Amino acid sequence: MNADLKYPIGRFTPQPYSVEQKKAWILDLQFLATSLERAIINLDEAQLETPYREGGWNVKQVVHHLADSHMNAYFRIKLAITENKPTIKPYDENAWAELPDNDMVPINVSITLLHALHIRLVATLKELTEEQFQRLVFHPAKNSDMSIWTLMGIYAWHGNHHVAHINNLRERNNW
Repeated sequence: MNADLKYPIGRFTPQPYSVEQKKAWILDLQFLATSLERAIINLDEAQLETPYREGGWNVKQVVHHLADSHMNAYFRIKLAITENKPTIKPYDENAWAELPDNDMVPINVSITLLHALHIRLVATLKELTEEQFQRLVFHPAKNSDMSIWTLMGIYAWHGNHHVAHINNLRERNNW
């Protein structure tokens, strides 16, 4: 498997807290839905059904996955703010990608959801203090604690990662 196709922007690298990094990640989250819209503009149904790499999800699944994943991110961050090191609920993202709503619901619904969700997420993150960014959740599938700071970075990277999958597919196929 080509690592560049699987991780087109590389893997997430944790970063120490800084105001500059906070601004960058917040901008990534704020503009994810717009970047995703640009990545899928004018794709037809056959193109939306095309996997971004061999063994990978198709474009439609990627779009719906971003909405599913970032809803989980929002809830995880809110739990971390309001509870003392809550245990978050992992989910099987591959099983979610195979659910029938991914074929039945138009992708613009997930993009609209991402627009609204990220308005709330960004508003929440902008107001957190450095101390609040250190609040933790416990991730049982990873058997580790994760800070809000790390979660924010992961999901900022995650959006860019999947938009890059779609953009790279378009470039390879001259769409």
